[in-house]
Amino acid sequence: MSAVGVVKRAGAAGPTAILVEVRRGGVVEGVHRGHAVVLAPDGTIERSWGDPHARILPRSANKPAQGTAMVRAGLPLEGELLALACASHSGEGFHLEGVRRILGWAGLDESSLLTPAELPIDDDERLGVQLAGRAPSSTYMNCSGKHAAMLLTCAVNEWSTQDYTDPEHPLQRAIVAEVSERAREEPWAVAVDGCGAPLFGLSVVGLARMGASIATEDDEPARRVSAAMRDHPDWVAGTRRDAAALQRSLPGALIKEGAEAVYLVVLPDGRSVAIKIEDGSGRARPVAMAGILRAIGIDNDVIAEQSRQVLLGGGRPAGEVVAVIG
Repeated sequence: MSAVGVVKRAGAAGPTAILVEVRRGGVVEGVHRGHAVVLAPDGTIERSWGDPHARILPRSANKPAQGTAMVRAGLPLEGELLALACASHSGEGFHLEGVRRILGWAGLDESSLLTPAELPIDDDERLGVQLAGRAPSSTYMNCSGKHAAMLLTCAVNEWSTQDYTDPEHPLQRAIVAEVSERAREEPWAVAVDGCGAPLFGLSVVGLARMGASIATEDDEPARRVSAAMRDHPDWVAGTRRDAAALQRSLPGALIKEGAEAVYLVVLPDGRSVAIKIEDGSGRARPVAMAGILRAIGIDNDVIAEQSRQVLLGGGRPAGEVVAVIG
């Protein structure tokens, strides 16, 4: 038994594929395996690696659909604050100020957030907080923008704000319905995400369909969320984050990463790419995505740079973490 119920296993019967190699001194000393899929604009599978139907927990890659569910329920945010509602933010000053603005509109403050008290996920911001002697807080937690937006959605609808993360709360019921509709599949599992909110399991291809629905369909929630995320990548991630750099290099794309090495990219041409690195390696996630993008004909300086990470030995280049997309 797990802490949240009967244990279910992610993955599927299909084998994983090697997406990334770790090379040092001419030796492959390790690999990162996973599943990936590219959907054509019509929703058919254009290419895949591993099992495109593998069951995964999308983690924060679900946030675009959480955002459209809240907009559908009356969330009155636009622009950078709507992007923050869909964010895994770095804890930079503008992120924190944005969270407080959203809470203020709901007539609430940080004490209403059900996010755990944490330090910023950005290395520089975390060090600054520690050197200043400040304590972890719910606002620093990278999902606090989403939680603030959840509270504002509850306030608009006169729903309870004390238990908004309960899976039976009207907000969470609306979110699971939205995720199911856009992914065109029922979640295979309900877990608890790192922020405390419900987490709905999908297949890799279901995640890709969900992203494509938000990036390409012409309903108001999709238009508002996709525009906000595209136009404000630093609010969705942070000024120093790889996902924001990729977003800035691909105008018109829709990009969201998730914990445990999940990645969703919907391209301007309507193709949708979703990946899951089996071992959850954060270093492998951007490398694998960059390799897949290059394999399907999408390339630029940022993608080329992200497709390879240099390994050091004695302070000098001694190897690489590199995409191996067949």
